[in-house]
Amino acid sequence: MKILSGLNLNEIEQITDELGATKFRARQIHNWIYLKSVKSIDEMTDLSIKFREELKKVAKVTDIQIKVKQVSSDGTIKYLLQFPDGECVETVLMRFDNRANLTACVSSQVGCAVNCSFCATGKRGFIRNLSYKEIIEQVLTIQRDTGLKVTNVVFMGQGEPLLNLDNVLKAMDIFNENFQIGARRLTVSTSGIVPQIRKLADLDMQSTLALSLHAPNSQIRSRLMPIENKYNMDELHKALKYYVEKTGRRITIEYLLVKDLNDTVESAKQLAAYLKDIKCNINLIPYNPTEKNDYKRPSNNAIMKFKYLMEHSGKKVTVRLERGADIDAACGQLRGKVD
Repeated sequence: MKILSGLNLNEIEQITDELGATKFRARQIHNWIYLKSVKSIDEMTDLSIKFREELKKVAKVTDIQIKVKQVSSDGTIKYLLQFPDGECVETVLMRFDNRANLTACVSSQVGCAVNCSFCATGKRGFIRNLSYKEIIEQVLTIQRDTGLKVTNVVFMGQGEPLLNLDNVLKAMDIFNENFQIGARRLTVSTSGIVPQIRKLADLDMQSTLALSLHAPNSQIRSRLMPIENKYNMDELHKALKYYVEKTGRRITIEYLLVKDLNDTVESAKQLAAYLKDIKCNINLIPYNPTEKNDYKRPSNNAIMKFKYLMEHSGKKVTVRLERGADIDAACGQLRGKVD
């Protein structure tokens, strides 16, 4: 049984050829999948009933199930999706007041090997990579369930995208070509996999690179992110410089603010010095509580003071608007485990 979601037009044409149908039928199916986000072949109403019955014998739209759906008071929706092998991941739809943008936060792996101390996903360890089809199915599921069109995709869900780069790149191509989502509306986040940052630079893509830095120096970063022990901040700085020089594009620096750990005046000064020669914007993320650590969220006063100090260094700085914290859908809270 063929799964239609994730197939390109040529692959769909192979199915219609086998059924003795025209290439025009393949284009119709392609549009139903990617532009209209149907849940079943029966919804493809401009195909004859006879052809739909023939198609259902060899194909179906999806084999992904929504295991759990939670809706936040702010409109954020979190899905726990189950794949045919029984593994699950979480994906999130974020909506912002007064903005037309609908952002899907997608996962790239089941579990994660990076094991950042503040992140719930890493507690599971690494289980497996997602295929490119499993990545795009997350957005299709959102669109099928809500009837809404996703306009932005961020690879900030479970897993380290650059440790599954081939599937991530193929998914990005499909988002761009089939979903008609512009490359600049696609963001890939990384904890700092240096060789793959350089590889992205050489590809010279138009999408946005976001770096989860979260610390002003190696000592604090080692505590928060074990990846520092493999790719330290000096190596990372060189890779970021290479990326900017090669692409000319601005990097987004993600910085998690943890009370009394990396939110001090001294931390702000060190961070400003580290990023001085990097073309970047800074996105401050107040810590969202998860189980099994003693980290605390800074006061609003401390957050705004840190923001002021970073702006004074000449960078554009934003504080991430928290979405979905009441359903554990905020940054660092995704688990993807069935309790």
